[in-house]
Amino acid sequence: MEKKAVLRATQAIIHLDAFRRNIQAARKKAGPHPKLCVPVKANAYGHGAVAVSRCALEAGAEYLGVATVGEGAELRAAGISAPIFLLSQPLPQELPDIVALGLTPFVSDGDFIDAAAAAPTAGRLTVHLKVDTGMGRLGCRPEEAAALAAKIARSGTLALGGVATHLSVSGSPEPDDMAYTKEQLRRFREAAASIKAAGIDPGLLHAANSGGLVFHEDSYFDMVRPGIFLYGYSPADGVAAEPVMELRSAVTAVKKIKKGEAVSYGRTWVASEDTYIGVIPAGYADGLPRLLSNNHSVSIRGKAYPLAGRICMDQCMVNLGKNPEVRRWDEVVLFGGGFISAAGIAEKIDTISYEVICRIGARVPRVYQG
Repeated sequence: MEKKAVLRATQAIIHLDAFRRNIQAARKKAGPHPKLCVPVKANAYGHGAVAVSRCALEAGAEYLGVATVGEGAELRAAGISAPIFLLSQPLPQELPDIVALGLTPFVSDGDFIDAAAAAPTAGRLTVHLKVDTGMGRLGCRPEEAAALAAKIARSGTLALGGVATHLSVSGSPEPDDMAYTKEQLRRFREAAASIKAAGIDPGLLHAANSGGLVFHEDSYFDMVRPGIFLYGYSPADGVAAEPVMELRSAVTAVKKIKKGEAVSYGRTWVASEDTYIGVIPAGYADGLPRLLSNNHSVSIRGKAYPLAGRICMDQCMVNLGKNPEVRRWDEVVLFGGGFISAAGIAEKIDTISYEVICRIGARVPRVYQG
């Protein structure tokens, strides 16, 4: 039976045409030679992993990146056969599924290399060696890279497909951060050179995230992995990206509130005069940050209306004024669409655009346009 489309007032509109243009912009910046990996982890940063993956591959991406085995399984179940990198550390118990799904895990240490080498395979399991050059997260030390690459080469069941690192402050143009990134890249080149000196082909070398793409041309190597840039948020105004997601809803009720009456939990908003309140079926369970309570406006009929009271789990309210032009069922833009972006919301609550778009809940239908 064909799955029926979910109908709901609150929807995340995903502009695939903007996503394609961001891929084109990344390609133009990186040049024709580096391959492109599109990270689609965390449900493609909230945009919908299957649809975005298909769009990315149609637009010329060679690789996809996920964080969990389950994310890779979702793509394979949707018929996506492209190479998929497993960017985060899985459990050893997940290795049979990794092999069955044809995922390419990143490895960082001898113990997991041994476990991967012992996993039953129909052929060789391709892995990428992760080198920690200054992120302080996953990865071997640069001086360990050659020995671990040799361990992979000797295993007989593993193939070294590439060597990677991750840049921690590449999106910052501050001099100290620029110098730190340069040092990370120097360590990475040194690690790759040590692998080659041991007579081992390191495969694809890759380091560039969105910041690397924009600020550090020497980070491109054989492949770039821009994440947030492709979804519309660039670390530099001079290299533009278009936001791909907008969050819309509708006014489901309009009601009169008298002077002195409170709205929502905690009575944090009290009417200073007789006014009208619009109710919108979007709350923090949908990904609208509660910290925006009394600190955000939405767009209705091209005009901004401030939130009134605390954002609830499933709803929020806006002050429409004494003589509202707004009518029930009018469309509401919560962010995007030429109104405030996810980056603007992030600035209000002291976070990053990644968190705003990634937290849009699963119950919010994704509607694809373009």
